[in-house]
Amino acid sequence: MKRTFTSLLGAAALCLLGFAPAHAQTYQQVWADEFTSGISSSWVFETGGGGWGNNEKQYYQRANASVVNGILQITAKKETVGGMPYTSSRMKTQGLKEFRYGRIEARMKLPLGQGLWPAFWMLGSNINTVSWPACGEIDVMEHINAENKVYGTVHWDSNGHAEYGGNTVTTPQDYHVYTIEWEPTYIKWFVDGVQYHVIDITNGAGSTEEFQRPFFLLLNLAVAGNWPGQTVDESKLPATMYVDYVRVYQKTGTTTPTPTTNLIQAESYGSMNGVQLETTSDTGGGQNVAYIDQGDWMAYNNINFPVSGNYKLEYRVASPSGGTLSSDLNAGAVQLGNTAVPATGGWQNWTTVSRTVYINAGTYNFGVFAQTGGWNLNWIRITPPTSATAVTTSAVLATSKNNSAAQQLQLYPNPVVDKLHLASSDLALAGSSYQILDAQGRKVSSGSFENGTADVAALPPGMYLLVVQADGQQLTRRFMK
Repeated sequence: MKRTFTSLLGAAALCLLGFAPAHAQTYQQVWADEFTSGISSSWVFETGGGGWGNNEKQYYQRANASVVNGILQITAKKETVGGMPYTSSRMKTQGLKEFRYGRIEARMKLPLGQGLWPAFWMLGSNINTVSWPACGEIDVMEHINAENKVYGTVHWDSNGHAEYGGNTVTTPQDYHVYTIEWEPTYIKWFVDGVQYHVIDITNGAGSTEEFQRPFFLLLNLAVAGNWPGQTVDESKLPATMYVDYVRVYQKTGTTTPTPTTNLIQAESYGSMNGVQLETTSDTGGGQNVAYIDQGDWMAYNNINFPVSGNYKLEYRVASPSGGTLSSDLNAGAVQLGNTAVPATGGWQNWTTVSRTVYINAGTYNFGVFAQTGGWNLNWIRITPPTSATAVTTSAVLATSKNNSAAQQLQLYPNPVVDKLHLASSDLALAGSSYQILDAQGRKVSSGSFENGTADVAALPPGMYLLVVQADGQQLTRRFMK
């Protein structure tokens, strides 16, 4: 997204991979935001104007992003805020969801108009240490003005700014899936599964060592700038960039997801009951959830637990007289236990409390509930196990009621269209009962398996939890439709 043209690296300096037809890879999903229940806590919003290094004309603010019918909408408007003549939104997963290698994709529909610059892109996680372009940048998709093509580009440092990009003709005003496949030896760009660009990064070819490190994701809609130009067709405003989903996959068998600590700001809940926000005096500033009473709760959408194992849950709390919080997954479908909140001496005297709990790999809605009130919450930190094994696409560890044994439950296809098939070498599934919970933990379907099959044709697209009762055990498995 950031473009300064101090230097270009010519194609002759790169050893490019051949433009062979795209071939199927075995990837497992390690994170996604489907925007089914709002904007998840994996994103933070940037605020301000000042051109953002590109002489852009918008002021970024949280208010210009919303979710309508499961679609993220980032809207650019003609309104003056902070001395800038337009407003829009820019959101990122920095410090929350960062990835090294994999297939990264988003299904998007883009606005057309002179001066508009939507983008889905990535920056190196070490940007605060080494700055840009030494951190590296991967532009999964950029579009400018009213062109009938999109661009895929990388930026890095090679004794100065270097970049290498390609483009392809498409219909940006329609929904398309924009994807990169990023592996230790290459980055490839696709539109709807058709490859149009590639760069070789084997052993840091062309000083591309930046692309062997973790990156975070960004979505934004800029107005004007060095690349699209400073002329804005205001008749096209307000203009909206639509995002159906963002998904990240990593290869099975060769590259497993590297678990990273997930820091959730308490105020970034997707839904809540009874709480307030206030400015915090805690380190880092910002806001905290305030004056929590008994029965209040917050829910944080689409929190990924990449491996099965013992997770450390930490809560940054303050309380004049103490209290008790509990946490759960999918609106209480999985209970994670109580944690005591100590008396810290005041509403802004902060301390960190923690507990360790076993969690099966999957993506859940994470809830915090006030068993007793009288405390504030600033953040939640989820630290994964250091020695856990990632689940594969075809099997998940399902724990028995007393956690004394684990069975292997196969579910396919996933994602599913109409018929969901289950199989197990150890369990008799025929005639066993099941329930299906939606992303909010609500039961949306139930029945018994006939020939190892459940009919899910009537379910709307989204993420679900299958709960199976078989041989006296309760097994769970995530699936998508």
